[in-house]
Amino acid sequence: MAWDPLHDKVKHHLETIYADVSLDVSYDTLATQLLAAIGIASSEDIASPKSHYNYWDEQDIIMITYGDSVIRENERPLVTLNNFLHQYCKNTVNNVHILPFFPYSSDDGFSVIDYSTVNESLGSWDDIEAIAKDYGLMTDLVINHCSARSIWFDNFIKSEGPGSDFFFTADPSDDLSMVTRPRVSPLLRETETADGVKHVWCTFSHDQVDFDFRNPKVLLAFVDIIKLYIDKGTKLFRLDAVAFLWKIVGSNCINLSQTHEVVRLLRTLIEHVDPSIIIITETNIPNRENLTYFGNANEAHAIYNFSLPPLLVNTLVTGDCTYLKSWMMSMPPAQNGTAYFNFIASHDGIGLRPAEGLLDDEEISELVHTMQNFGGKISWRASEHGKQKPYEINITLFDALQGTTKGPDKYQVDRFICAHAIMLGMEGIPGLYIHSLLGTSNDYEKVANTGQNRSINRRRWDIDELEVLLDSPHSQHHKVLTRLSQLIRIRKAQPAFHPNATQFTLQLGNEIFGYWRQSLDRKQSVFCVSNICDEERTILLSDINLIGTDNWIDLVTRDEICLSSGFIQLKPYQTLWISNQDFE
Repeated sequence: MAWDPLHDKVKHHLETIYADVSLDVSYDTLATQLLAAIGIASSEDIASPKSHYNYWDEQDIIMITYGDSVIRENERPLVTLNNFLHQYCKNTVNNVHILPFFPYSSDDGFSVIDYSTVNESLGSWDDIEAIAKDYGLMTDLVINHCSARSIWFDNFIKSEGPGSDFFFTADPSDDLSMVTRPRVSPLLRETETADGVKHVWCTFSHDQVDFDFRNPKVLLAFVDIIKLYIDKGTKLFRLDAVAFLWKIVGSNCINLSQTHEVVRLLRTLIEHVDPSIIIITETNIPNRENLTYFGNANEAHAIYNFSLPPLLVNTLVTGDCTYLKSWMMSMPPAQNGTAYFNFIASHDGIGLRPAEGLLDDEEISELVHTMQNFGGKISWRASEHGKQKPYEINITLFDALQGTTKGPDKYQVDRFICAHAIMLGMEGIPGLYIHSLLGTSNDYEKVANTGQNRSINRRRWDIDELEVLLDSPHSQHHKVLTRLSQLIRIRKAQPAFHPNATQFTLQLGNEIFGYWRQSLDRKQSVFCVSNICDEERTILLSDINLIGTDNWIDLVTRDEICLSSGFIQLKPYQTLWISNQDFE
């Protein structure tokens, strides 16, 4: 096997990752073990990935959901979810991200007890595979940590068996002052083991114990897990909290070069089994650092566009797109073979770290205050000097957009649809949280029951109750799902909305946000123009430079654009998708 170029490539990754670590196994042997674990035993098993190839197009939409976001009495939640997808999403959504569906002990799934089984309260692998038959399945690889109730950690405490050497420990006397933390809990967990007291590293909580990737057995265990998920139908991997993966005492322990190399290694292994499988890194960090996870189109295929949610919400509640526009102009186009993963709501809150350097402290403070007035909660983190800083706003997107900095108003639904119209037209692959599709409001009861701020945006809908609301033309849920579904159907038909199609930011003042998209074959242009304030606004057609020889139409309303009038009137929060071609 040593002659094989793929083996040599894997070996090179390993030499880079473990350069400063003494291993009990040779790089040759470890490379062979990893290739066998992913399912490559000979050169006949190797697929050939295309360089800089886009395994996605304008028709790709990802819905984010928990396995039990919709439930029915006496029915497995994954079955209920599958039925919901077929009934309400079959013409809009073609990929589904089911948040961790494994047995867990806390953090709504992200404290995994067993990576190899499906949580019995949700269903079985058969139910997962049934969904994967009709939709591209996105699965979480919770790679930084696992549950303190896992068999691996139990073996760590016993100091015997698999997992006994899987976890990262440090000494309380070590200098840990530089460690980047997303939480305010103590970093080290004192744990009594058969070998004495050890202090286990816990980036997130004391129930979430961090792995020690300096031990190659941990890497091998995760490649086994990846192979299992591929066999069960996974087409997209979300690498959860991957930025924290590698630790070096005395450093900030985030975005270290070894972490990037591990992602590259996983990419190499996965794409030589199935080149169409996509890796998405979940790195809730400042924008500049986030961009590094593209590598040279050899790392993540897609990265979460974490700066978009706080910037877009800020734009719509202030009626000023200055910051959003500046950020968009600064974003490099994703080269072919890579793409942005755009989202404006998820199971987590609106992260504020990705707004650092983009919004000033005063702007963030006003955003936090406005969201609190709309019923939102704030999660905090410890800053470098021990002070608490807002880390995340916990609120449903629907309630976050119920008004402006002046307070609630009558434009909640229109403002909410405007946010999605902006996101759906942008360069990248769109992801929509199920509670955005459903127009779900803050769930204060769940927050009271769990004591967790994030529960505010994790409602569990009784499907029978939900169906009544979705069938009622006057409910917010019906209005939102109907209008979003229409926008998605339009988007999916337009080549100019390919995730890698050209994008250019327009200069239309602070109250009109606009950008131009052009299809890869340069035949279709779409000018996406949104009034982001609560009053009517007029735009001059000369400002968006429509070519006079073309016939222009607004794809949303189907109205023709009369160039001779010289201007267009936009209602509050109205979006136009002005195109020279209509493919719907």
